[in-house]
Amino acid sequence: MNKRPKILVVGSFVMDLVVSTSRFPAAGETVLGCDFSVAPGGKGANQAIQAARLGAQVDMIGCVGNDIYGQTLLKSARDAGVGVAHVRIDETLPSAVGNVQLEVGADGKSENRIVVVPGANMAMTPDSVAFLKGRVGDYDMVLLQLEIPMEVNAAVINIAAAEGVPVILNPAPAKIIGDENLCKLTYLIPNETEAAMLTGIPARGEDGKICFESAERAARALLERGVENVIVTLGNAGALCVTKDRVEYCPIVGASTAVDPTAAGDSFIGAFAVSKAGGRSNMEAMHFACGAASITVSRKGAQPSLPALDEVLGLLARIEPE
Repeated sequence: MNKRPKILVVGSFVMDLVVSTSRFPAAGETVLGCDFSVAPGGKGANQAIQAARLGAQVDMIGCVGNDIYGQTLLKSARDAGVGVAHVRIDETLPSAVGNVQLEVGADGKSENRIVVVPGANMAMTPDSVAFLKGRVGDYDMVLLQLEIPMEVNAAVINIAAAEGVPVILNPAPAKIIGDENLCKLTYLIPNETEAAMLTGIPARGEDGKICFESAERAARALLERGVENVIVTLGNAGALCVTKDRVEYCPIVGASTAVDPTAAGDSFIGAFAVSKAGGRSNMEAMHFACGAASITVSRKGAQPSLPALDEVLGLLARIEPE
């Protein structure tokens, strides 16, 4: 990177309660689990911590409850070097929790299902971010997600756009986003499922395999609504970046067994933001981000799985020819 980026994350804190099982239960069925763990997470906090571990100077705006989960979530962010001076502690709502179910196959590969109870994340209001006016220009990049009220994201988007600061929105969990907000985004980064939900265009064919032409069509449908760049993350198939005049595909880097895919997308986005804000091209930033995500899926837990800069650089050095 050419400089140390300064990144602002406005988003969520969530304590993940993770249950592993050999198969997901059907409706009305009970199955025995094989493991349980508790780990700090939340898309906003995950992305902030990943960016900080990769060398960026990161500040976060958010809200937690006045409880043990809130204390743990704040400690995890501080320990990673994330500035939390603007994270509010709410006295009325509990900290958010995420019910993470992992289906672990005999080969060690896993898939996840996640239900988030947003709790104190929903205590945020546009007033929570009003102080950014005249100050957001201190940052090289702003990261947003959809685990906080949309009106808060809209307020941040407008403030950042007015001061010319690039904004990345991760539309997760997927929900309706008005064109008045999309047209002010520098990057929209959905995964394949979110892209399909936003456009009605699935990225996989009937055979279950990624169809790159369909993923591109979904991205172009979002471009037509005003987004400058759309990146669709495709799991172990890599990522596709589509702009008005260019399509770039980045395959997965350093493919590894997916022990736990939780936070892989957050790892990608945090790493992409650091690399891009540090002066790299879209393709270079995707390559770096795919490397970070590849390490993340090889470990359990959300924030505990996020790699440090030397780990990502080490992986890239091992797989790239001299």
